[in-house]
Amino acid sequence: MDAVVSRSSKTPLLDRVKTPDDLRKLAEADLPQLAAELRTETIDAVSVTGGHLGAGLGVVELTVALHYLFDTPRDRLIWDVSHQTYPHKILTGRRDRIRTLRQPNGLSGFTKRTESEYDPFGAAHSSTSISAGLGMAVARDMSGGDTNVVCVIGDGAMSAGMAYEALNNAGARNERLIVVLNDNDMSIAPPTGALSSYLARTTSSASYFAVRDFAKQLAQRLPKSWERRAARVEEYTRNLWQGGGAWFEELGFHYVGPIDGHDLGQLLPVLKNVRDAKQGPILVHVMTKKGKGYAPAEASPDKYHGVAKFNVVTGVQAKPQPGAPSYTRVFADSLIQEAKKDPKIVAITAAMPDGTGLDVFGREFPDRTFDVGIAEQHAVTFAAGLATEGMKPFAAIYSTFLQRGYDQVVHDVAIQSLPVRFAIDRAGFVGADGATHAGSFDLAYLGCLPNFVIMAAADEAELKHMVATAASIDDRPSAFRYPRGEGTGVAMPEVGEVLPIGKGRILREGTTVALLSLGTRLGEAMKAADQLAALGLSTTVADARFMKPLDTDLIRQLAQNHEVLVTIEEGSIGGFGSHVLQYLSDNGLLDHGLKVRAKVMPDCFVDQDKPDVMWQKAGLSAAGIVETVRDALQLDKAAGAQEHRIRG
Repeated sequence: MDAVVSRSSKTPLLDRVKTPDDLRKLAEADLPQLAAELRTETIDAVSVTGGHLGAGLGVVELTVALHYLFDTPRDRLIWDVSHQTYPHKILTGRRDRIRTLRQPNGLSGFTKRTESEYDPFGAAHSSTSISAGLGMAVARDMSGGDTNVVCVIGDGAMSAGMAYEALNNAGARNERLIVVLNDNDMSIAPPTGALSSYLARTTSSASYFAVRDFAKQLAQRLPKSWERRAARVEEYTRNLWQGGGAWFEELGFHYVGPIDGHDLGQLLPVLKNVRDAKQGPILVHVMTKKGKGYAPAEASPDKYHGVAKFNVVTGVQAKPQPGAPSYTRVFADSLIQEAKKDPKIVAITAAMPDGTGLDVFGREFPDRTFDVGIAEQHAVTFAAGLATEGMKPFAAIYSTFLQRGYDQVVHDVAIQSLPVRFAIDRAGFVGADGATHAGSFDLAYLGCLPNFVIMAAADEAELKHMVATAASIDDRPSAFRYPRGEGTGVAMPEVGEVLPIGKGRILREGTTVALLSLGTRLGEAMKAADQLAALGLSTTVADARFMKPLDTDLIRQLAQNHEVLVTIEEGSIGGFGSHVLQYLSDNGLLDHGLKVRAKVMPDCFVDQDKPDVMWQKAGLSAAGIVETVRDALQLDKAAGAQEHRIRG
């Protein structure tokens, strides 16, 4: 209780705001203080939980202004990506749980429809807000409603093609829709001081809209040549005044801005004008600073985009105890080593150089590293184009983000058998990032494509070999997957070796049970083998290495010489185990009593938790594997029957 009182004393205004209804009871003059308190609370909460910090600090004033002026949740407020919504969550009835962010059974780090009525659309991937908002606006008009729909999209998210598709469609439909462009990197145009602020207020005002509409109606009554001239004059005048926005105007949006996103004196009147305008669609260009109000985050917006727990006073983040190198770093170092030998190797990332390790590669080979922005579709086809000219492209993309470029993987890479190499990071569970970022489906969605080589690293040494193997494959596409986090601590080879394509390895030989693992669950399979041995069950452990092509000789050997065969993978239904079962079925290897079980991720979307807990709940730990074998052999039933006979 004392902690609550202490914290409350720092935020007296915020303590009065449980929901946006309470916020709207405050005087406008109180809003700057409220914003300052909201920023303090956000910093303090994230220092406890870790998570995304800089983006949320950059939209504090914007968040306050939007909830103050719009009737949320009746008015729909959609946040693109939504890693910037911690202040939004604090203002919308979730402050008492804000220190459970990204924790087991806690608040999501993103918007989530099942979490709050103030989250009308869930998002953790980029560039979906305008499409979703347009759908809501059309539904509103079809049902005769009068609500506002507001989409907040960051400038980074504007680099994805989906955002432009939505803008184009929205402009053509002319639905009443408000898009707020949160420009936190001065990527489009800087504000120009008092004149810019004045013009933003002027061009968002009801009188301006009235004059503009009158001019349009008048122009439509004139001969076509005069109508076109009038339109050009209006456009020229706006461009002369504002110095930007013509592109959005061409798409059919009324452009307002740029305005200072940290000045409530600018935000409130402009957003009020936009709210009250019976126009649509409108784009408001807001300039913000990532990490605003917290010096360490302002100084290093990249390092404070996503943070571990940290000391609020010093900004120093908690560092985990040094252990094995991360899989991401092993990939980057291995690719550098291969690139030193082969000048045709190039690397592509879709706005994730740090997350994929390509920042390290880029420092070594800046002219051979390409960051294409949040544009996975383009990244895949760009890589395909490079491959047609004899380059050796490695496209390093998170498993969950590669989903966004799937048509291009099929149409532009696989069908043409182009040797694009996909380095699939964050394969499997991802802990605190939850279901939206889990690498669940890549084995299933790539495994169904003909002529694809698919590998999964059991440890960091295997990953190094797989980078070398992918570099050597020049006649078809390939992919290798690896998880988030640290490796297992195995000894690292000096150089990566090219693995025999489609060949696995046996690490331990037995006679009764065969455990066939693909990827980093191999360590748990080895532990399970020890536990099964203690039960008197002789166990073989094999590392498949390849999902495609399958090592059919190995699978046949395991099937013919064991009573039970268990496949193990950190992927969804439809992946490695399904391919093994298909082979066994097609070749009659299931016809003589072989017991087969496939261990996969659950057929549901799994919320955030500690990875160890996620593996345990999924049955992908040693205990889960042992339980599966016992069930297949009906050991518990046999033990029960024996006990019954003894008692009888």
